[in-house]
Amino acid sequence: MKSDKSNKGRDNKKPGRPDRPGRTDGKGRPERAGRPGGRSRPEGSGRPERPGGRSRQEGSGRPERPGGRSRQEGSGRPYPGGKPRSGSGKQPPAGKGREESLIRLNKYIANAGVCSRREADVLISTGAIKVNGEVVTQLGTKIRPGDVVHYGDQKLSHENKVYVLLNKPKDYISTADDPQERKTVLHLIGNAFKERLYPVGRLDRNTTGLLLLTNDGELTKKLTHPKHGIRKIYQVQLDKSIPRDDLEKIAAGVQLEDGKVKPDNVSYTTPQNKQEIGIELHSGQNRVVRRMFEHLGYKVTKLDRVAFAGLTKKDLPRGKWRQLTEKEVSFLKMKG
Repeated sequence: MKSDKSNKGRDNKKPGRPDRPGRTDGKGRPERAGRPGGRSRPEGSGRPERPGGRSRQEGSGRPERPGGRSRQEGSGRPYPGGKPRSGSGKQPPAGKGREESLIRLNKYIANAGVCSRREADVLISTGAIKVNGEVVTQLGTKIRPGDVVHYGDQKLSHENKVYVLLNKPKDYISTADDPQERKTVLHLIGNAFKERLYPVGRLDRNTTGLLLLTNDGELTKKLTHPKHGIRKIYQVQLDKSIPRDDLEKIAAGVQLEDGKVKPDNVSYTTPQNKQEIGIELHSGQNRVVRRMFEHLGYKVTKLDRVAFAGLTKKDLPRGKWRQLTEKEVSFLKMKG
């Protein structure tokens, strides 16, 4: 009985499920070629035809790709043989690379450390600048990297920008050159840089402290122009104690021969020592700190600039210098 049941199950197939054509003997796998109602593969085609679906025809937006992803003519995609890897083969639009290599003449002059861009426009318009031996007066003029620019007899060069912070000692002059051949602040830098550096502002011969040197004419203009209000902090040593009422007079402002000067802040550095004063101001007038105290009958015996435009003397001994970091340079350029 058991044997009969088993045979019966095999012989009685479910209705509505005919045998599938195209099966191999006992394997149970369909033959790929010639499946009725299925996909046929045309000769040479990389992908099968799709009855009732999309076919790849000549001239279509997406051509057939036998064996891979080649791009054929007229395919609508511009990379024959495959898309180039990053950094290879892409050419800039016609004229763009050439345009980017040009530089405005006023920017070139400023980058050479002569002056700011605005002042460079004045030099150009007054005929003080020559390019390749010819005077140029047209504002907005652009030059190529190989052009030769002269300001008077001086040949200008597009230098790298250098920014040096110096802790100036006494007995050094804050100039690039001195006719009397006294020691200048550039003697402290020596031959560390091929670029010609200039002091940003001045410190008296007997004044010590922070002094910035650079060949960036545009930044120099910004840091020295009164409208930008660049603040400096000085530590002042007087020949005698100054009472609070005189200190309050200085805080209220002192009328000097070239105008009234009012400090941003002034106070004793310590309550016990009334000969030592801290003063913060943004005035750029010559010898202004000494003259303010002299106006009230006090002599400054020691003057030290301890901060300039947010820069301090931290880890910078007297007579030493260091280059500014990129962060410090960016900070200065955002001033004003």
